[in-house]
Amino acid sequence: MNRLRIGTRGSALALWQANHIREKLAELHGVESELVRIRTSGDRFQGASIAQIGAETGAKGVFIKEIEDALLKGEVDLAVHSMKDVPTETPGGLIFSAVTKREDPRDCLISRDGRGLAELAAGSKMGTSSLRRQAQLRQRRPDLEVADLRGNVDTRLKKVAAGEFDAIILAVAGVTRLGARERITEILPAEVMLPAVGQGALGIETRESDAEISRLVASLNDAETQACVITERALLRELEGGCQVPLGAWAQISEGQIRVAACLLSLDGKECLRRELTGPVDDAEGIGRRLGIVLREAGGDRILRLAGRSVG
Repeated sequence: MNRLRIGTRGSALALWQANHIREKLAELHGVESELVRIRTSGDRFQGASIAQIGAETGAKGVFIKEIEDALLKGEVDLAVHSMKDVPTETPGGLIFSAVTKREDPRDCLISRDGRGLAELAAGSKMGTSSLRRQAQLRQRRPDLEVADLRGNVDTRLKKVAAGEFDAIILAVAGVTRLGARERITEILPAEVMLPAVGQGALGIETRESDAEISRLVASLNDAETQACVITERALLRELEGGCQVPLGAWAQISEGQIRVAACLLSLDGKECLRRELTGPVDDAEGIGRRLGIVLREAGGDRILRLAGRSVG
């Protein structure tokens, strides 16, 4: 087999993730790979919100679309994505041949002076661009000032260290992968902040027609992580949401059962629907879909309509 070309974004975290997959393929199959850096819409418009980028470009998946385009054109052989960035619909001709073992999916707080979320003074400036994180912060600590924060992990860490923010919220997985775990002040429990759908999991996308590459990649699949991500994404699909919807979800497996907890919030955090559902692992997609229906019937439809108007 020729040297494989792995499509990836150019951020430090994306390169770590792509190199991780490159090393695994070399270790398991002796296959050589090279990284092909691709600049996405999300990278080009770092001063804008995800919603604004989507409206400007007309694209879903602003952090992966250009990589998928390159994959479809044959310019790369596979692509590595953070599953939290992946829309629920995959372009025709592409498949996710593997979802690798998940890193800790939770969020963490990194503060300037070592204070946890409960200890931060009223009016402290919290940085995050995620509507999901913003809404859950406002629900828990409505006395904090929540402000948009874009940029890669290194940029965000520098901003809190420089005092531009009193604290920021990041994914534990990203901080850990970049070797900055010692910077974490507090890992936020699910009761305080449910993570994004797919957070902490890596997906490897291939062309459906490339059976040999898809088989190679499939050896990296982690069945439990895949089932959990399928459940969370089925929930997201049922709610027809994306980055613009304050939705948190976390599926976990124990003794052959999958339990998924989810919360759907208003943008101001004043309304929060929280529900969970448990069922057999082999019905992962059905469980996620049914939980989405439960949330809708409990008042989620109205929250979604209001959120859509606010960010549209």
